[in-house]
Amino acid sequence: MAGNVLVVAEQRDGELRRVSLEALAAGRRLADASGAEVHAVLVGAEGVAGLAAELGRFGADRVLVAEAPALARYAPEAYARVVADAARGKGYFAAIFAATAQGRDLSPRVAARLDVPLAAEATALALEGGDLVVTRPVYAGRVFAKVRLQGEPRLVSIRPNTFRPEESGKAGAVERLEAPADAGRVTVRALKAAAGAKLDVAEAAVIVSGGRGMKGPENWGLLEQLAEAIGPRAALGASRAVVDAGWRPHAEQVGQTGKTVSPQLYIAVGISGAMQHLAGMRSARTIVAINKDPDAPIFKVADYGVVGDALEIVPRLTEEIRKLR
Repeated sequence: MAGNVLVVAEQRDGELRRVSLEALAAGRRLADASGAEVHAVLVGAEGVAGLAAELGRFGADRVLVAEAPALARYAPEAYARVVADAARGKGYFAAIFAATAQGRDLSPRVAARLDVPLAAEATALALEGGDLVVTRPVYAGRVFAKVRLQGEPRLVSIRPNTFRPEESGKAGAVERLEAPADAGRVTVRALKAAAGAKLDVAEAAVIVSGGRGMKGPENWGLLEQLAEAIGPRAALGASRAVVDAGWRPHAEQVGQTGKTVSPQLYIAVGISGAMQHLAGMRSARTIVAINKDPDAPIFKVADYGVVGDALEIVPRLTEEIRKLR
């Protein structure tokens, strides 16, 4: 490996998103393997440079900052221009994005500007013979492919909750970038959060997900109580069948036609394990399945399985977790 690693950090309303620290962890591993540096590029409103210290604490040797009023909210054209200019001709070995809604939009725009390939939704990165080898799911998650990228830098987006943030106490020295005066042809006027919005299932470290085995929306309170007992980093998820039936909102759907998640812990309650659902959660670090059918496909990917009635098991599990906490 020759060259430093560039990490594209995300912030929202002046606060770093956890996925930025995860991307730094991935970049830090690559850089440490060859004695290179990790540079983070950060785009936002005036004052966003104040986040450089935190980026440094989690592994950034240098933070490249573009500040302007027009960059306060994500602007596809302006952000792509800033990131591409920061990466172009600097000899970076790789550039790492988070596979979030913003990252999925931004990374291909940057790849097009730099005329380099992009490997999306990576679950593992490795150096082999000086090349970057990216592991990523294909065919709806039924197969994991290992690919080598040509071009410089090599662009990769990583799945959230795949890499664990680690403090390393680097410098986080700030370098200013030229910021565009306008956001471009597409601008965001306002962001409106849903009433009573909770933690996004795509960013949760723990997901309690329910399927038809919950027997009806009136029983969803059991899953809410379990998630609440686990703590603030837990979110609710749902299978496609549940969302199609109108039991839960689409924002909670996990699967090929919903959200792809990679939490530390995924608790599948009353979910049979259809292929489209497995495609969205099988990369979770630990999977616990609760289902009354011992032959349910979900048990084939689960690390731990409980065979029984979810309506009886979930309350008992919640009670035990509360005792431990």
